[in-house]
Amino acid sequence: MRALLAFAVLVLATSPALGQGTSAFESWEGTHTLLGSYGTGSPPIIATIRAGWPIDPYHGLQTLELQDNSPSGTPQAYVAWIKDLAPSAMVTVSLWRYDTTPEGSPSCRLWGHWNDDVNDINGYAGSAGGNEDYGLGLGWDEVSWTWVNPAGREAHLGLVVEVRTYTESGDVVWIDAMTVSGPAGVVIVIPESASPVESQTWSSIKALYR
Repeated sequence: MRALLAFAVLVLATSPALGQGTSAFESWEGTHTLLGSYGTGSPPIIATIRAGWPIDPYHGLQTLELQDNSPSGTPQAYVAWIKDLAPSAMVTVSLWRYDTTPEGSPSCRLWGHWNDDVNDINGYAGSAGGNEDYGLGLGWDEVSWTWVNPAGREAHLGLVVEVRTYTESGDVVWIDAMTVSGPAGVVIVIPESASPVESQTWSSIKALYR
């Protein structure tokens, strides 16, 4: 009886269907980097897993290095894709970022865009905005943002979370320890759960496992 009761308590604590919400954590401890990227370079951002060099990770043994490879514009690194959003649903993302250039580049911030194509991460249905904070530039600092899906006919099916780098070509920033949370029923895709390479579409991600 005690074993059955303990199991029931575990289910209540972890089931998203019971109103506990849905969350995912990414700290780039494997070989996975990004879900995709956008910009003028090919690729716009060079994403590399680093293990203790040239900086110490914030969490675990590895961190993700983002190198600007765009000759113009602001490159975007896709780090999460939240699908099956209901109208008025709220999604919160927080992560740790690293740079040592106060009030200057290189730096980065959280941004996002709406996506109504459940099969293609590159689908674009308008900017979702994001934080205006470029960080203190004193090493690791945490940044977070909450997006609210519009209500009614203006609602979207998905949200792609971006790390936008504000740097010169060749400059680098680092990110680590990302937490994504949303309501029960949403699907959260992060690099660790999707693909070991920077795939451009969800169909190409699935093709890796056929």
